Amino acid sequence: MDFILEPWPWYVGGPLITLVMFFLYYFGKKFGISSSLESICAMGGAGKIHEHFNFGWKKNKWNLMFIIGTVIGGFVAFQFMTPDQAIALNPETVSGLSEIGFQNAGAQYLPEELFGFDALLSIKGGALLIVGGILVGFGARYAGGCTSGHAITGLSNLELPSLLAVIGFFIGGLAMTWLILPLLF
Repeated sequence: MDFILEPWPWYVGGPLITLVMFFLYYFGKKFGISSSLESICAMGGAGKIHEHFNFGWKKNKWNLMFIIGTVIGGFVAFQFMTPDQAIALNPETVSGLSEIGFQNAGAQYLPEELFGFDALLSIKGGALLIVGGILVGFGARYAGGCTSGHAITGLSNLELPSLLAVIGFFIGGLAMTWLILPLLF
């Protein structure tokens, strides 16, 4: 069980990702999470509202199954394969998070200040959830794909737009972490 519960080294995980990418490329598929949202909208009839969603979503059934598998896999891993809720954070990170209101930083994967029901049902938490969802959804579509699609598929295909997108994602993440997050909390 330790083999499954412990993080795998890069020399195992990297080649496995490469193998998956090779098979996707070989079978003419593209890996990405955000494109499945378009398929879900098309499946739900959004093509009647806007022509962008008027396409044959059934060709993306495999991607929808991947999303379902990701959710189920995440649930199984969190509920049954997580030996401890505490995570090893740098003491400086714990101190910095405590200064902006995260009292149990490092004690659990999902901080109550962001993911607890009290936080989600508050005006601030609800606004963060809605605005964040809109920004991530719009940004992924505007960039022509999400972080996983650009970073894994795009970079493995040596696409310059994906390299630029990944650089932008990284800069955006740094700006959020160092500039915006402290203002929100």
